[in-house]
Amino acid sequence: MQLEAGSSVRTRTLWEDAWNRFWKNKLAVIGGVVIILFFLIALVGPFLAPYDFREQDIGNQFQGPTANHWFGTDALGRDIYSRLIYGARTAAIVAIVSTTISLLIGIAVGAAAGYARGRADELLMWLTDVVMSVPGLLLAMMINAAVKRPILARLDEIYQATKNPFFLNTLWLDFALLFGILALISWPGLARLVRGQVLSIGRTTYVESARAIGASPLRILSRHVVPNALGPLLVAVSAGMGGAIVAESALSWIGIGIPPPNASWGIMLRDSLQLWRSYPHLLIAPSVAIGLMSVAFTFFGDGLNDALNPRLQQK
Repeated sequence: MQLEAGSSVRTRTLWEDAWNRFWKNKLAVIGGVVIILFFLIALVGPFLAPYDFREQDIGNQFQGPTANHWFGTDALGRDIYSRLIYGARTAAIVAIVSTTISLLIGIAVGAAAGYARGRADELLMWLTDVVMSVPGLLLAMMINAAVKRPILARLDEIYQATKNPFFLNTLWLDFALLFGILALISWPGLARLVRGQVLSIGRTTYVESARAIGASPLRILSRHVVPNALGPLLVAVSAGMGGAIVAESALSWIGIGIPPPNASWGIMLRDSLQLWRSYPHLLIAPSVAIGLMSVAFTFFGDGLNDALNPRLQQK
């Protein structure tokens, strides 16, 4: 049957096809809904929390779940539900900022290595392999021990000279170190991914055409290579955010991350370590939160991977 004159057939774009495939993956959709709720809670949850996360009530310590304290109270009588909500904000900030930093480093290193090739590629990949060869927790402890104490000593000197209370509050330093540590741990994997994409895309006809008309390397990377590598990068970013939440909890648990009395799921786990047998509610809330977010990001990332890679679809 021939189409009538003037009629047109609208074909679906690759992104529309990807969305349809993603929507059919129920686990990925559920994971996406959980992630959206997580960021909403991180954004507005603290305004709805029934108590301040630092508010202590020694007379009601170790209280089980009640109408006044839905998830019970901890050793200092603090409301666990409120601390869980504020901990979600900490986890969200860490996940977004650390993943963004590692993504920028990974794109810069991977794109430079894949496009330059030769000696530059070998040097950058050697650096990447060196960083990847060091265990993440060991690297975090080394950086924390080598960097934090000298900075704290310098801040104390400045405070003694100026008496400015700003230099006594070092929470910003803890966050900055945590962002840097997590980014340093995770950028090598992103760099290798970007390099592989650049090497693959660099052989395509449109990139060769851009080179032939005299386009600069920066323009080729920014206009042709990086946009076409977004699919795998989105999957890696999703997995990286889930990994950052787990890593932040692990670092806070061993005393490297966010210090008390600030709210963090890792701190809540550490505080319950010696008491969970007698008061299991101390452990349940943060454990479920960390596990739920890890699974949600995993399902969401797997769904993105299936949706953005049509070759994985069964004919």
